[in-house]
Amino acid sequence: MSTDTPNRLGKGMIVVACLLCLGLLTVFFNHILEKKHNPNTRVQSTHALDGGIEVVLTRNSIGHYVAQGFINQQAVTFFLDTGATQVSIPLHIANKLGLERGLPMQVGTANGTITVYSTRLAIVALGDIVLRDISASINPQDTGDDILLGMSFLRQIEFTQRGNQLILRQHP
Repeated sequence: MSTDTPNRLGKGMIVVACLLCLGLLTVFFNHILEKKHNPNTRVQSTHALDGGIEVVLTRNSIGHYVAQGFINQQAVTFFLDTGATQVSIPLHIANKLGLERGLPMQVGTANGTITVYSTRLAIVALGDIVLRDISASINPQDTGDDILLGMSFLRQIEFTQRGNQLILRQHP
């Protein structure tokens, strides 16, 4: 065995340790960035004496309300958007959820008129707030990972903003 073997082994271990540190730092900082984008990964609900359900969401670092929820019992990330007429689902997420494309429709967006496809959502849940048979659209132009939770869901609940929080209430 030559004297170079321990030196190469030592250098190899240093490279492995550096790569491991880079990997751990990447995971750590990705977690911090995700928390800034979505501070509502664990949506908590409270049940009022009158039977109503309340969910309180915290604004993210750029002032939007993003939260974990469910469509047809499958976990999704919602971006609450009172300017959206319907729940709008990017095509790649709709495919994962197994949603069927309905009739094509022309809709106006901030980026102009686009074609989307109608669909129906059996169940939409945000915390313990659960709504059934919600109209939605599948948007082939949207490549994002968030679902716009629009007014086809939001108009059925009461919502109030106070400071950095949005209080959603489903009446009994």
